[in-house]
Amino acid sequence: MIIRKIEEKDNQPIEQLIRTCLKEFGADKPGTAWSDPDLGRFYTLYQQPRSMYWVVEQEGEVVAGCGIGPVAGHPETCELQKMYAAEDTRGTGIANELLDTALAFASQHYNRCYLETLSNMTAANRFYAKHGFQRMDKPLSETEHYACDVWYIKDL
Repeated sequence: MIIRKIEEKDNQPIEQLIRTCLKEFGADKPGTAWSDPDLGRFYTLYQQPRSMYWVVEQEGEVVAGCGIGPVAGHPETCELQKMYAAEDTRGTGIANELLDTALAFASQHYNRCYLETLSNMTAANRFYAKHGFQRMDKPLSETEHYACDVWYIKDL
C-alpha cells in the first residue's frame, strides 16, 4: 500500500469509496458527506492553500483517503476531512499512517485539528480518541454536516 497526494484520476474512486462507507453506516442521507457537492471533485478542491488530500492505493485501487482543510472563522484550526477506508483495509494499520501523514502536514500550517463524525461509527470514535483527539460538547462552528453528532479537537 502507498500513501500519495490525490490526483485528478482519483476523484471518482474516492467518491465511490466514501459513498460505500456512508451506506455501510446508514449515513447516506442529507447532513453528511453524502450530500456534499464537492464529493466528486476533491483534486480541485484540495489544491487550495493549507489544504491537502491523500489516498491510499493498493494494487492500483484507491482503498482509503483523508484530507486537511481550513475551518471558516478559525484560521489556526484545520479540519480532518473525509477520512474513510474500505472495510477490508480496516485494522491493518494503514489508517494510522494516513492520519500521521495528515497531521504532519496540518502541524506545518495550523495549531489545532478538528473533526466531525457520527456516534454509530464506534471504531472511528475509538481511533480518534486513541490518537489524542478530545471529544467536544458541541461543534466548533455550524457546517453543512448537521447530522454529525460527535466532534473532536486535537492540539498539534
